[in-house]
Order: sequence, then C-alpha cells, then structure tokens
Amino acid sequence: MITREKIMNSPLITLDRVNKAFAERPVLQNISMQLMQGEITTLIGPNGAGKSTLVKLILGLLKPDSGSVSPAPQLNIGYMPQKISIDPSLPISTCRFLQLANTSHKTCHQALEMVGISHLAKSPIQTLSGGELQRALLARAILRKPNFLVLDEPVQGVDVTGQNALYKMIGELSKSLNCGVLMVSHDLHLVMSATDKVICLNQHICCQGRPEQVTQDPAYINIFGQTTSIYAHQHDHQHSIHGEVLDDLGVHQHGEGCNHD
Repeated sequence: MITREKIMNSPLITLDRVNKAFAERPVLQNISMQLMQGEITTLIGPNGAGKSTLVKLILGLLKPDSGSVSPAPQLNIGYMPQKISIDPSLPISTCRFLQLANTSHKTCHQALEMVGISHLAKSPIQTLSGGELQRALLARAILRKPNFLVLDEPVQGVDVTGQNALYKMIGELSKSLNCGVLMVSHDLHLVMSATDKVICLNQHICCQGRPEQVTQDPAYINIFGQTTSIYAHQHDHQHSIHGEVLDDLGVHQHGEGCNHD
C-alpha cells in the first residue's frame, strides 16, 4: 500500500554519476543526487560552479555526457526563470501574460491569488514592482499544479523584507501543492532559513545536507568563508546579484560590504 508519507519522500528526479563538458572543458563531474517530493532544496555555489548547467540537465534541456538523469513517471515541472524580458511597448496585463501559457482565465486568477497579487490581474505587467513581478513569474510556474518547482534566483531584485515574504510563500506553496522545490540562490543568509536541504556545487558536489550541517562543512567554508549567522541578515543597502553593495542609484560601492561570505 502506498502511503502519503511514502509519496512525500519519493524521489522526483535522480541523478547518477552525471558528467558534462563543453569544448572538452569539464563543467560538472560525477554528480549524484536526488530531489524529493515535499522537500525544498537550495543549490548554491560560486560563479562558474555549473549551477545553470545542472538546472538545464534537470529540466531536460541538456543531455549528460555520461551518467543518467532519471525523472519519476509522474513528474510535472513548473519553472521560474531568473529573469524575463518583456517589450515595454507591448500592451499586456498580468493575467494575459499568464494566459500565454495556454491556460484559462480562471486558472490564471487562481494562481495570482495563491501568490497574493490577484488585485494586479488587470495591471500592465511592465508596471509591476520587482517583488510583484517575481510573484507573477511564480504564479506562472504553478499554473498546472506541478509536483516539482525549479526556481532560478526567485528573489532577484527584491528587497530584504520582500525576500523573506517570498521565501515564506515558497514554503507555503510547497506544502499546499505537496511539491518538491529546487531553488538556485546567491544569498547564503536568508535562503538558509527557508530550505530543508542545501547542495553546495563547485563543478562537483562539495557537500550537501541540512543548512546547519553544510555551513560547518570544511568544503563550504573553503568557498564561502566562516558564516557567523545564517538566520538573520539585516542591512540598509541592496546588493547586485553577485553580492556587490549598491548605492541608491544602483552603483557598485567598492570597498564596502557586509559579511555574506
């Protein structure tokens, strides 16, 4: 008899000794991992670690050179890209933007309601704030009630307060949809309190496990340094996606920083 607990703990995607190279340059080496239903997994790593390549392999957009990527028979993926470019002159509402995924008006409104922006259904998509646009992209990802969400930098361009709210919402969606979640993130502080499992990638899997375990692992410390706090990170400035401090005009402030690494 298949119990609900067994379903929640079942693997949605299994990678076994996966290798990938481009122009004979190794990008991923000997990657073995499982992504589970009902579990939030966060993928971290320095620039050039192979995170984007790994995501493309998981989505089926690339094939491994060796090894295997095995999706579960019932796998249904919802994908939220890191960014999206919309022509500012295109007259399209938020709801209509979702309907481009070939879903009904009712389904789009339900998805917008689930992410808390149903009141913006008729608003032009170009007028949404950074946080509102990320919620619209998240709504688009959940239109077909996926059992696995792949979220590439889901809080990009959102202030710290908004990031906390989005991470909380992702956790709630994971429970309500009973879906697995794979998040790719550069923020090593806020995301740690919003995930069940962390995979640290640097062309190979350096370490993986619960956040409190990973942040004490020598491999993690070697890449990111000793983390003093992973559950509280408050400041009065913003960062670029690469972690540089930005001033009010979005300009890098060299020589300044907070202890991300």
